[in-house]
Amino acid sequence: MNTEQNKTTAKMASVKADWDKAPSGPKKDAALKHYEAAEKAFTAKNEADANRELDAAFQKLA
Repeated sequence: MNTEQNKTTAKMASVKADWDKAPSGPKKDAALKHYEAAEKAFTAKNEADANRELDAAFQKLA
């Protein structure tokens, strides 16, 4: 894994931890959709899209 992938992996773990702690509701549901899109982008080796989706998920949880 390169440095950028490591950063994205760490960001994914952080967003997932925040999501796990969030109360149920529409914000959590919306964040999950962005997190799942980030996982797909990461698997496809598209760091930019993965990070954009993680940022969106984080915003939904804020």
